Amino acid sequence: MRKSKTLEKIRNNEVVKICALGHFIPSYVRHAAAAGFDCIWLDCEHRTWENREIQALLAFFHLADIDCMLRSPTTDKTQLYRYLEDGASGLMCPHVNDGERARYLRDCTKFPPLGDRGIDSAGLDSDFYLSGGLQYTHAANDETFLILQIETLAAVKNAEEIISTTGVDGIFVGPGDLGLRIERCGADFDLEQAIEKVAALCKQYNKPWGLPIADIEVGKKRYDQGARLLAYGGEFMVLKEMLEKNAAELSTLE
Repeated sequence: MRKSKTLEKIRNNEVVKICALGHFIPSYVRHAAAAGFDCIWLDCEHRTWENREIQALLAFFHLADIDCMLRSPTTDKTQLYRYLEDGASGLMCPHVNDGERARYLRDCTKFPPLGDRGIDSAGLDSDFYLSGGLQYTHAANDETFLILQIETLAAVKNAEEIISTTGVDGIFVGPGDLGLRIERCGADFDLEQAIEKVAALCKQYNKPWGLPIADIEVGKKRYDQGARLLAYGGEFMVLKEMLEKNAAELSTLE
């Protein structure tokens, strides 16, 4: 089965270069790989996708040899591992608030004895059974990853039991949702304190962590705190900023 670049970088304590994608743009996948990104965060939580679109796009990920970290819109067990069967390198699951949910997601996405994922061996991940069979399950556990998002006050409170869960491969802080809740719900800590807590616990339990960054200076700060999963840029803001810039420049001709 295809080896994960994300996991290789994690095992070497190197930065995993991640960019985001929320629309069906096959060329983006190829260009991201050519530019040197290791992984694309495919957002299915806040963007609408048909299952056939996801399946088709995952084939482009394999052709370009770049990881897909699919942020799932569901916690349905069979759909979660179907994304892996269809070729996703890993899943990012939002709004994980406690250890019980962390263990449930681990069980959905890892084969026994680590978890309780169902076996089919006929998907893209096992080369449509050409690399299937029982031995494939070992490679699947070794080369696919589960990233859990900490983005609520409850998740910060329960961060240790989430991060310490066996089979959880990494943690991703969601500063948008977490910052909103800190501001609106009377938290006794700020966003930076929450990030520092996650960073310390991930160091304690030897788990990689990361978050989206707005610029490279913020990225350097997070890197120095131990973050290795760094998401920097995506097609949505690039298109927005390009259109604004070009429209403004054309306006100078009037």
